[in-house]
Amino acid sequence: MMKKFILAALAASVALSPMAASVANAQGHRTERHTTIVKRNGNVVQKTVVQRNVPHYRSDWRKGQRFDQRQARNYRQIDYRNYRGLRAPPRGYRYVQSGNDAVLVGITSGIIAAVVAGAIR
Repeated sequence: MMKKFILAALAASVALSPMAASVANAQGHRTERHTTIVKRNGNVVQKTVVQRNVPHYRSDWRKGQRFDQRQARNYRQIDYRNYRGLRAPPRGYRYVQSGNDAVLVGITSGIIAAVVAGAIR
């Protein structure tokens, strides 16, 4: 009876601990910790599994899609004058970098107007 009570209390404390929650680190990657309690041969064993989820970057941007900067590799706003083949963006648009591509994005809507593949080297 006492073993069951201790085991239940231990399981509840582990479930409510901050280690069981997922935590974001400095790079924006999410790390998940899962703690389980296993009973082996009469002994209680605590097992912790740490999983790191690497973010998925996109490179297949298409005209008309909504641009999400969290899915862009090497995201930054770029100046069209520094890159060959880029024209001046229309009013209300800007060029951003996603990997080696230059993407023309509407400032307020976030809709992609054009993608210039391989413009940035």
